[in-house]
Amino acid sequence: MVVPSVAIREGVAKSLENTQEHFFSQYHKKIRFFIYDSDNLTELDAYSQSSDVNCMVINMQAFNASMKEGAKNKAARIIFDERDEFSSRRPIDVIAANRPIVICDEPQKMGKKGGATQKGIARFNPLFVLNYSATHKEKHDLVYALDALDAYNQKLVKRIEVKGFSLKNMRGTDGYLYLRDIVVSKNRAPEAVIEFKYMGAAGKVRKKTARFGEGDSIYDASGATKLEAYRGYTIASGNDGVVPPQDGRPGYVRFLDGSIGDDGRVYIGEVYGDSAADDMQRIQIRETILSHLQKEEALFRRGIKCLSLFFIDQVAKYRDLSGDGEAVGYGKIFEEEYEAIVSDRLKHPTQDDILDSSYAQYLGRFEARSVHSGYFSVDKKGNAVESKAEKKAEREDGIGINDDDAKRAYDLILRDKERLLSFDEPVRFVFSHSALREGWDNPNIFQICTLKESGSETSKRQEVGRGMRLAVDQDGNRQDAALLGPDEVHRVNLLTVIASESYETFVRDLQTDISKSLRERPKKVEMNLFSGRDIVLDGETVSFTEEESKRIYKALYKCDLIDDDDKPTAEFRKAAEDGTFAEYFVVKLPEQIADTAHAKAVEALVRSVYDAHALDGMIGRAQEKITENTLTDNFAKREFKELWARINRKHAYTVSFSDDELRRKSIERINSDLRVSRLQYTLTVGGQKSQATRDEVQGGSSFGRTQTETRDVDAGTASVGVTYDLVGEVAQAAAITRRSAATVLAGIDPNVFELYRVNPEEFIKKAAALIVSEKATMVVEHISYHEIDDVYDEAIFTERMPDNASKAYEAKKNIQRFVFPDSDGERRFAEDMDAAAEVAVYAKLPRTFQIPTPVGNYAPDWAIAFKEGSVRHVFFVAETKGTMDTMELSGVENAKIACAKKLFNEMSTGDVRYHNVATYEDLLEVMGRMS
Repeated sequence: MVVPSVAIREGVAKSLENTQEHFFSQYHKKIRFFIYDSDNLTELDAYSQSSDVNCMVINMQAFNASMKEGAKNKAARIIFDERDEFSSRRPIDVIAANRPIVICDEPQKMGKKGGATQKGIARFNPLFVLNYSATHKEKHDLVYALDALDAYNQKLVKRIEVKGFSLKNMRGTDGYLYLRDIVVSKNRAPEAVIEFKYMGAAGKVRKKTARFGEGDSIYDASGATKLEAYRGYTIASGNDGVVPPQDGRPGYVRFLDGSIGDDGRVYIGEVYGDSAADDMQRIQIRETILSHLQKEEALFRRGIKCLSLFFIDQVAKYRDLSGDGEAVGYGKIFEEEYEAIVSDRLKHPTQDDILDSSYAQYLGRFEARSVHSGYFSVDKKGNAVESKAEKKAEREDGIGINDDDAKRAYDLILRDKERLLSFDEPVRFVFSHSALREGWDNPNIFQICTLKESGSETSKRQEVGRGMRLAVDQDGNRQDAALLGPDEVHRVNLLTVIASESYETFVRDLQTDISKSLRERPKKVEMNLFSGRDIVLDGETVSFTEEESKRIYKALYKCDLIDDDDKPTAEFRKAAEDGTFAEYFVVKLPEQIADTAHAKAVEALVRSVYDAHALDGMIGRAQEKITENTLTDNFAKREFKELWARINRKHAYTVSFSDDELRRKSIERINSDLRVSRLQYTLTVGGQKSQATRDEVQGGSSFGRTQTETRDVDAGTASVGVTYDLVGEVAQAAAITRRSAATVLAGIDPNVFELYRVNPEEFIKKAAALIVSEKATMVVEHISYHEIDDVYDEAIFTERMPDNASKAYEAKKNIQRFVFPDSDGERRFAEDMDAAAEVAVYAKLPRTFQIPTPVGNYAPDWAIAFKEGSVRHVFFVAETKGTMDTMELSGVENAKIACAKKLFNEMSTGDVRYHNVATYEDLLEVMGRMS
């Protein structure tokens, strides 16, 4: 057996040890196995001479060193030279004479055909070679397949549930930077591609990526309201501001402020100032411990040890490499969280504790520092050590570790899995770097937490694979269907993945990767094949309900068009080829869909089971565009001409108000309405369905979401370490004087002002917005409009960009052929106006028809001309909102609507009225009340 690493070698050796009884039951002999050692040829001689079942295990590195004929290394000389202690034989000849069966475990790790490993295998003169893997990169002749979907549906592995996280209400106080790349182009200076935080117009902070050159400022790019954390983040000028990679040295950006990064330098791929990542990792550790303890109590009472596995990105973030034994980084966070959670659990005994206190006693038996351990092969600088650089002890034992604690962890985790499964062993939480990605798994891993970004979908699946085996109890009994029954297997064997990303992203990528590795399956005509599909035939869309799908399935079976295995019969294939299926089957369809189009759709879907191209061009709906929205005869009607002459004049405004009144009202408004977002995370829990199909895995629907919960982050709310010109920033954002800003801030309630510490950036943004809102309200009370010597041209109605035909409503009384409503409410409004006898003509006003207001230009929705004598006001301008309740509209929206009311209802001499309405019935009711 050839394996790609020491870790896998140790795992294989343990599996051979555990399966000796199995081999004895099959062959009436126990399997003899050994790990190849060029210094011990006695084992090799016994291997060749024995008639028993024998297995030699060798890792790829040792194999490649030994199998290079002519090489000067000791291992190669031993296997290719005639040895006195080996009866003057060459060991390679002895092995080849046996014609051994070679098993390559994880062959995708062993190089391509023609590589050193493959050439070495050929020297063994094997009877045949078996390549065993879940992720083959090269195609081999298939002998046996049990893929992920088979194993899951047969309940041979655990069910997966995922806890994903997405951070909400991001803070802009940490000076976050991620240098993604440095772009070098022919005619431009090098530019740095930097991800940073940006405050949008709504006051929310998000991550944004942009290019920066020498002398550029990230502070200036952080939004209209600049994030104070980036003050001083200016890239140096000269020849070392933006430095691309060269001569093997990494590229970097140097900032003028030397406190940023490494003496002002941030290198490609580095993240600086990411407090959100620290928050998330603490949350992940906490959620892993909580999930662990929730399962552990029930498993403990079944005699099953519960284990959790953490994957981390850097060894130094967990282990103190100086050797003083203190917990650091993840280890310290883990101990803090574990002690707090366990302490709280023990202070609140459950009813089960009263009846049986054994679990509570078990929980209190071990200190936090003793329940976790790690496996890393590192030097004292924290760098992973390659096999070629290891000492003899590493080559022989597979450990490149310099301290006794780390060696003990390696021995426990890799060599003595059974001990890890014992309740007497305190370790229940394992931290790992890359070494455990393949070759090590433990059946009692029930939680996997990725405190690192998975490098690819493959590594996601491999990491999840470390915990997929069915658990065993203290007596070694596998918790499978034979023991528990099929309904109980996945209740006991549930693997929880605490991901470093959102639930949706993790599940999508995991399912995508799994689907790529699935074997091809003969598809079937299943009961639900037809439901949920839109089939487009000759421009007509055909679909089926669940009930129709069931009746079609039964009809196909009754007519011998599918067989007992749900596969299309020869009769179906002949009818499809002859073109007679639709004519024959149309009378078999349910009455409400008994037409040729539905019969052809059934034919296409059944054919898709064996013909991958049967649905080409048939599924989906094209989005036709309307490029021209012409004016109709309604535009020339006298009623519209009179209406247009009254509203097409442009206006300007003047306004004045008292500073003291604004300050007083702003203080009252901030005290009552100011809220800022606390840093939160959303926890989403979901799991695999009880049974899954290939289509569900490929379509990303084999997981279902079961719970979503949003929680506050209670860490990191202390001082943010950034100095703000609070008065100046509020004054600037609200467009008021510093004196007014200082008066407002000094006058608000101290408890409200305390929100500044929770989220400074949002406090500034929202406090300024509330001041602007109050200013807008006061403006309305004191605004005056007057006409200017300019009018809107009729051409504004035909300037609209092409839009989807699916959005268009072909109107009767509109001045253009189509109305493109922005909502269902607007569409109903247009339909009602078309049906109303009192409406003569109307226009959906374009967005370029605007009324100026102090809080931004405002574009009303409709201009309507009624028939004379039918209503009180013949000419009307309307705004259709989903509600008429002003409490549900923003302050700025209300101010704009109030300005429009003032313009049309109080100052206009054109006999035009304005109001915001929700429906056409509202419009009629409002007109009846207006003077």
